[in-house]
Amino acid sequence: MKIADVKKNAFSMPLMSPTYPRGPYRFINREFLTITYETDIDKLKEVVPEPLEVTDPLVKFEFIRMPDSTGFGDYTESGQIIPVTFNGKKGSYFHAMYLNDEAPIAGGREIWGFPKKLANPSLRITQETLVGQLHYENCQVALGTMGYKFNDLDIQDIHKALLTPNYLLKIIPHVDGSPRICELVEYYLENVTVKGAWSGPAALHLIPHAMAPVANLPIRRVISATHVITDLTLPYGKIVWDYLKQ
Repeated sequence: MKIADVKKNAFSMPLMSPTYPRGPYRFINREFLTITYETDIDKLKEVVPEPLEVTDPLVKFEFIRMPDSTGFGDYTESGQIIPVTFNGKKGSYFHAMYLNDEAPIAGGREIWGFPKKLANPSLRITQETLVGQLHYENCQVALGTMGYKFNDLDIQDIHKALLTPNYLLKIIPHVDGSPRICELVEYYLENVTVKGAWSGPAALHLIPHAMAPVANLPIRRVISATHVITDLTLPYGKIVWDYLKQ
């Protein structure tokens, strides 16, 4: 293979059998259960990297079903997202993510820097309850429940919230183990259609685990919960801070 061909085809590893196709990526009927809870703000400040700023002691714990996604297939994801500000803009920092599909794990980490690890999350309806669970190496580490479609939410408000900026810390090591890439990445969802949005009574339980430490951001009280179904596009992002150059 010629050098020019290597450069042309170098997108996803391995070179001759890429783990995922080129983006952007379209998601159809993407379903969120998001439980917002209050935590210890000092613990948030320990895990959120500057120049992002934490202003409220809040965490959003999400369980997400993605039955139809371009290049990534059918999978489920769960994790913690922290409300932050960057240069005065309100956004979301992705702190920890756990999912059950290799392609979005590799693509998410390699392209944007999503903090993804292999696990076994689920989201299902059990009688009158929407149930989200996260198991890591056969151990349950999170259980979230919400009353199913108790109250309708304003779709326009949900649509507006989904268009705020999202932030990721992308780290790729050099061959000697030192960081070769250490960047703050920003992206915005596109082509968002909200098909339904509801709220209801909710509960969340986090269990300590050494390798899936979601309980390190402890629950003081549950604030709210939403159940949202959308179509949306995940585009490429941009670098807004380079830690190796600043």
